[in-house]
Amino acid sequence: MTDKKHKQHKPEEEQVTEIPVEATGQPQVDVAELMKKLEEAEAKVAEHREGWQRAQAEFVNYKNRVARDYDMMRANMKGDIFQRILPVLDDLELALANRPADDAWAGGVELIARKFQSILESEGVKRIEAEGQPFDPNFHEAISHEPNADVPSEHVIAVVRNGYVIGERVIRPALVRVAQ
Repeated sequence: MTDKKHKQHKPEEEQVTEIPVEATGQPQVDVAELMKKLEEAEAKVAEHREGWQRAQAEFVNYKNRVARDYDMMRANMKGDIFQRILPVLDDLELALANRPADDAWAGGVELIARKFQSILESEGVKRIEAEGQPFDPNFHEAISHEPNADVPSEHVIAVVRNGYVIGERVIRPALVRVAQ
């Protein structure tokens, strides 16, 4: 009985018999021709795969371009709207600068101007700080060049009208007087 445990059952080896091609009734196949067809098929697969990958990359680029164009269009639209509204803020600031000392309505106008400024800030619109800064034609528009001993040459003496930017885009340059 122990002999049966130790004996392992070996499967019978399959015997492969070669059958001549003529005996099967199938035509003879040229292996070289099949290899050539296989290589051609693999080349077509590689070509189609490259085309598909190129189309995928072009689609991703298209989506990115559309998103970038949308963002730019949105920023331009916001900038155009704010350009039309900024003169109202200028008028409010001018009214506040020339207000009578004891009028109660001036406090209301000041409140309106502050709310308006906070709305602009919440939308990313920032005032260009120009006074005392070096003149930069990208952000400033000079209306005069004046001699001034207190301010270095090519620096802003005074701001006539505030300028604004939204992000990196200048909505309106600051009108300034520049020292010679």
